[in-house]
Amino acid sequence: MAKAKKKASRKAAKKVQRRKPKAKANPRAKARPKHKFTVSHHREQDFDQGLRTYAKYRDLGIAPATGGMVQAHVIRFVPPCLPDEVSKLHFHDVEFQMIYVLKGWIKTELDGQGAVTMQTGSAWLQPARIKHKVLDYSDDCEVLEIVLPADFKTVEVE
Repeated sequence: MAKAKKKASRKAAKKVQRRKPKAKANPRAKARPKHKFTVSHHREQDFDQGLRTYAKYRDLGIAPATGGMVQAHVIRFVPPCLPDEVSKLHFHDVEFQMIYVLKGWIKTELDGQGAVTMQTGSAWLQPARIKHKVLDYSDDCEVLEIVLPADFKTVEVE
């Protein structure tokens, strides 16, 4: 009688195991490149003219280290803020964009959010393709921006 119970319980355990769905690999999923170690130390000479004439960019070397998956740079805004030059409505064709204020403050307007002033220690996530513009910034404004993918387009709307 004891043997019959053991066989029955083994059969029940096998049935339970058979009911678990097996995880299938997604054939469309891309294998992410292995990341390489990189370090970027602050050097004044690393701030270059970039996307905007009113800002200087310090690339942190993240794009090559991630195989183009992520871009990270420090943006230093050039004083004084000239609203006619900086306040152009645009969006970035990205999957992810996060900004963190390192120094000073920046006032931006984001579609559906209105004008928002961010200051030292503020961070925000800009949803993909959200229309926005810079309204004003302090003379010492610096932000850290992290974007996916590293290579992206900026589209001016106005």
